[in-house]
Amino acid sequence: MGKTGDENTEKTAEKKGAIGAGAGALSAGAAGAALGTVIPGVGNVAGAVIGGIVGGVAGAFAGKAIADSIDPKVEDAYWRENYSTRPYASDTSYDDLGPAYQYGWETRGRYDREARFDEAEPELNRGWEKARGTSRLGWDRAKAASRDAWDRIERALPGDADRDGK
Repeated sequence: MGKTGDENTEKTAEKKGAIGAGAGALSAGAAGAALGTVIPGVGNVAGAVIGGIVGGVAGAFAGKAIADSIDPKVEDAYWRENYSTRPYASDTSYDDLGPAYQYGWETRGRYDREARFDEAEPELNRGWEKARGTSRLGWDRAKAASRDAWDRIERALPGDADRDGK
């Protein structure tokens, strides 16, 4: 017996949260470990271990929170309605752009809050062939739509999405 749409959505949300948690844990764990090595009096090894554990736990929660805040149905509806207003979409159908938007909002949820599209772009470029599904676009054409969706998620995060223009 096949799964219902709700069951598939729940499974996707669980996977998305796990991916976000893992990405957040890795980045925050590394930052925590680095911080632990420079705190005087704690000891480099002990400080690195404690900092890595604390940072990893905090980062896992942060990455999962971003991933959990993304509603694929809302994002798809938004882009389906608004894609034609984008300069890069003038000669492209939603059938080709839709997977690029999805890739942008999904990958934004895999990185911690401080991640920038430009920093993630080389990795996203490598992953596009697998993620593109039925889209006929190469990364050179899909990149703008993915960035657009990434930026939309980023603007929805609490605080200044531009982070002072950086």
